[in-house]
Amino acid sequence: MQDQTDRVAIVTGASRGIGAAIAERLAADGFTVVINYAGDAASAENLACRIEANGGRALTAKADVADPEAVKRMFDATEAAFGGIDVLINNAGILKTAALAETSDDEFDRHFAINTKGTFNTLREAARRMRSGGRIVNFSSTTLALNLPGYAVYNATKAAVEALTHVFAKELRGRDITVNAVAPGPVATDLFLSGKSEDLVAQFAKMPPLERLGQPGDIASVVAFLVGPAAGWVNGQILRANGGLA
Repeated sequence: MQDQTDRVAIVTGASRGIGAAIAERLAADGFTVVINYAGDAASAENLACRIEANGGRALTAKADVADPEAVKRMFDATEAAFGGIDVLINNAGILKTAALAETSDDEFDRHFAINTKGTFNTLREAARRMRSGGRIVNFSSTTLALNLPGYAVYNATKAAVEALTHVFAKELRGRDITVNAVAPGPVATDLFLSGKSEDLVAQFAKMPPLERLGQPGDIASVVAFLVGPAAGWVNGQILRANGGLA
């Protein structure tokens, strides 16, 4: 495994929240970081400037992960700028809770397009392009273990991501590339907090034995472990980073 200062990481959905924390952590660990975003260019550019001000290297890349051609262009741009790709973090995702019976066709399609097909699109490109010794980290969710009302469609997208993770790890046999997934519990990000009352947020915070919400940095640390040399023997696994919630 080459030195991390020579390694290039694509982080999807990295303009804010967990993705931004991952990008900053990997840059601090010596990775060159490609900050993918779909619409929030200002946040992505600000993050890149912050990383470079701290001595790191970063490139922003606009791409809707649900669009295979946009994903291909992002991989093309990464290879053109840095010569190759060593790490893929599939963090991009959406979450809108609704009872299954009240979920529209459009909302169902949107969740699967971003959460599941977006992961599929980047994995397919990674299969063709990732250098030997690479690391892939997908994102699932601890909500799969909780079976909470309102999460049926979201959970279905993440169950599919876990299936992709297990199978893809075996399909890359012989290339020294690991494929794992992180399944966070409740994390204090806009994605999680949006639309929730203070009482509901407090209720979620009390659920783990550690009695707090996760922070983006907690998840970034787990990802940093999985892409680092210490996790070279961890492959095809789902790591549930949730404070003991499930």
